[in-house]
Amino acid sequence: MSFLLPKATGESINLGIMGGTFDPIHIGHLVTAEEARQQFKLDHVIFMPAGTPPHKEQKYISPAEHRYIMTMLAVVDNPYFTVSRLEIENNQLSYTIDTVRRFFQIYKNGLNLYFITGADAILDIKTWKDYEELLEACSFIAASRPGYPFNKLKTIFGSAFAKIAKKIHFLEIPAMAISSTDIRRRIAEGKTIKYLTPEPVEQYIYKNKLYRQ
Repeated sequence: MSFLLPKATGESINLGIMGGTFDPIHIGHLVTAEEARQQFKLDHVIFMPAGTPPHKEQKYISPAEHRYIMTMLAVVDNPYFTVSRLEIENNQLSYTIDTVRRFFQIYKNGLNLYFITGADAILDIKTWKDYEELLEACSFIAASRPGYPFNKLKTIFGSAFAKIAKKIHFLEIPAMAISSTDIRRRIAEGKTIKYLTPEPVEQYIYKNKLYRQ
C-alpha cells in the first residue's frame, strides 16, 4: 500500500481515524487524538489528511503534499500515531464513508473503528454522504472546547437521538480553542504561532512561506 496503516493481523483492533484538512495541524488536534486514544483504549490513531473535502470546495486549501508533510512532522514522535495517504491519493472528493468502507475491506470483522472529529462537524453529520451507514459502521468521538452546547445535537435529531446517542461520544478538550484558521490568520498578520503547532511544523510553514497571503 502507498498509504500507512497498521498491519491487519486477524486479531481484533481498535482504530481511531482523525480526519481533517490539517491546514495546518496544531496542538489541539494532537491533544484530542492522544486523549481519545487513552480514554477509548485505541491501538492506533490514524491521521487522515483530506484530499478534496466536499464541505470546503469553495475555500482555498493548501496543496495536499504540504498538509501531509506537516502532519507527518507533527506525529512522528508518537508510536501510536500514523498518517495515511488514502484520501490525498484519491483524485475524487474525500467522503468519510468511502474511507470507512476501505478500512473494513482491509481489517474485515476484527475492526472497532472510531472516527475522531470536532463537535461542530458532528452537528452537521446529517449532511454527510450515507451518514446512517456511517453511524452503523463506526463510533464517533466528538471533541469540543469546554461548555460547547451539546444539547443542540438532540434538537437536530429529535426522536432519533436516542438511537444514535450510543454511537457518539463527546470529549471536552480545552486546546480545541486553537484553530487552523486562527493560525493562518496570525501568519498572514506577521504574528507568532509558537506553541500553537509543533515546532517542526512551525519551521516547515516558515520555510515554505505558507499562509503569507
